[in-house]
Amino acid sequence: MTALAPVAPPAPAASAAPPHRPAGSGRRFAVTGALRFTGLAVWLLITLFPLYWIALTSFKAPATVNAFPIEYWPSQPSVQNYVNLFATSQFGVFLMNSAIVSLAAGAVATLIALLSAFVLSRFEFRSKGAVLIAFLLTQMIPAFIALGPLYSMMSDLGLVDSKFGLILVYVAVCIPFSTVMLRGFFENVPAALEEAAMIDGCSRLGALFRVLVPVMTPGIIAAFIFNFVNCWNELFLSVVLMHSTENRTVPAALNGFISTFNVDWGSMSAAAVVTILPTMAMFALASKWIVQGLTAGAVKE
Repeated sequence: MTALAPVAPPAPAASAAPPHRPAGSGRRFAVTGALRFTGLAVWLLITLFPLYWIALTSFKAPATVNAFPIEYWPSQPSVQNYVNLFATSQFGVFLMNSAIVSLAAGAVATLIALLSAFVLSRFEFRSKGAVLIAFLLTQMIPAFIALGPLYSMMSDLGLVDSKFGLILVYVAVCIPFSTVMLRGFFENVPAALEEAAMIDGCSRLGALFRVLVPVMTPGIIAAFIFNFVNCWNELFLSVVLMHSTENRTVPAALNGFISTFNVDWGSMSAAAVVTILPTMAMFALASKWIVQGLTAGAVKE
């Protein structure tokens, strides 16, 4: 009987050598990161410096606003510009006017845009593409081109120098872009949600407001903030349509600090700081909703 030779165990496989990193790649990565950081730091400085300069000027004493050499930090900080702003002008009235007009126009435009975006996203009809193109084309036309015909029409309607008239104009201006924005959110929300609600007995509008609106809350808030900021910062229409001091809004009031031979930089800077604060507070409080609005409705059906 022939004896079988023992079988040698297989040799262990050689461990894979770590990939060779080219010489100098780490240094190249570090240089690229440093250049990127430097570029972002310079861009941040360029972006924030005008805001810093406005705030700095607002806290300078009126006599030192135009002093030379230039002070990059006030040696004697003063709030006299803020005192003069509210004592010598009706800036509180201007703020109230802007708040009323911007809140009302933003809310009405968002509601109308919500309904129109729902129709454009859920229904198919002839000339639907033309409607969307028309909405986008309105954003390419400068507002001052239509100032003459708009003033003539508003004058015929008796709505010149009227908050209600300005609200109507702002609503018409804000609806197109808000509709396109909210339509994108509707397109990402599964249609099965409203279909299930309608099977359970909801009407079409009931499904919209009871089911879709809670899902789209971040997008709706983002659209409202966009409308509010646009109305709050708008200048041309406010200057043309509002004549009396009691109806003037903040942008028109800021324009009033510029006279033929002088510019009141101290008061204008203080007014600019006060004007910026509401929008900054709104973005700070609603930042969570805005971030959620960027990914709202991202569930695939």
